[in-house]
Amino acid sequence: MHVMAVSTVSDHDKFWSGLKRAYTTLPKGAAWKVAVASTDGAKAVNIITHDSLDGVRDFFETHTGAYATTEYFEADAANAVGLPR
Repeated sequence: MHVMAVSTVSDHDKFWSGLKRAYTTLPKGAAWKVAVASTDGAKAVNIITHDSLDGVRDFFETHTGAYATTEYFEADAANAVGLPR
């Protein structure tokens, strides 16, 4: 499944540093598809494929939880436009 992690970022530098570290330790079977921020750094959208939304949430929160408030959703991949497979 594609999991969307939509974050409101409180510390831009620490958030993205945490994501860079997280990228090197993805759980087995997970793949990072998209990581993008708004120009002001206040919002971020990440899309990660994995077999568990809770698994993505646990992983993501470990690395960024102190620097953002993040909501997690299963993406509607069947109706997405341009979503990397």
